[in-house]
Amino acid sequence: MTNGPSFHEAPQSLFDSDEAPIVPLPQGKLPSYIADHRQRLRDRFMQGGAAAMPDYELLELLLFRAIPRRDVKPLARALLDQFGDFNRVLTAPVERLREIKGVGEAVINDLKVVEAAAHRMARAKVLKRHVISSWDAILDYCHTTMAHRETEQFRVLYLDRKNTLIGDEEQAKGTIDHVPVYPREVAKRALELNAGALILVHNHPSGDPTPSPADIDMTNQIQAACTALGLVLHDHLIIGKSRELSFRAQGYL
Repeated sequence: MTNGPSFHEAPQSLFDSDEAPIVPLPQGKLPSYIADHRQRLRDRFMQGGAAAMPDYELLELLLFRAIPRRDVKPLARALLDQFGDFNRVLTAPVERLREIKGVGEAVINDLKVVEAAAHRMARAKVLKRHVISSWDAILDYCHTTMAHRETEQFRVLYLDRKNTLIGDEEQAKGTIDHVPVYPREVAKRALELNAGALILVHNHPSGDPTPSPADIDMTNQIQAACTALGLVLHDHLIIGKSRELSFRAQGYL
């Protein structure tokens, strides 16, 4: 893993809860064992934060809003069994979430709202910031938005002449092991943004950030396009599940 820059530097859901038929309860109250369990989890979260809770309990807290009248522990377990961890549940494709028994539109909506909030918070820490002084935050942002995706995504970070991040754009999506990239479009967009430099970023859903021959060839093509237009290609980062690879640090650029 690179240690620094490789260049020189609650109310119920608004949606109907369609996960299961709601069985009327006496006086509209939850059974005490469910109500007590929910309150204990909320108290523990407020006292110790997320660090005090395993993934399935944190997921339960999130499911409380969408499923207000049922024990959600079995569904939390089922989601984690299917996708592996909390992050992968949040970033799971909508179509795959719908395949899980008990997951309806209310659950999907809440999961995707939390995912979007996490991405926006991470992005706010890097946009308009100097890349060298914000390198760790940029790596965190790339991992947050890309490390747990099941298909490849290609993004370009555009920098001005002072290496301040002025743009972050998704250029393409692909399959589990391929994403189409058009070097001319990348360079053209840099000119439209009046950028002076760029950083390429894409993920490997396999978790292994080792570049493929196609990754290397595509990077060389973009490097040539940038050179012809007076742009600087600072780096190409490949994001794996737990680490990233820098083309610059590994000598590919």
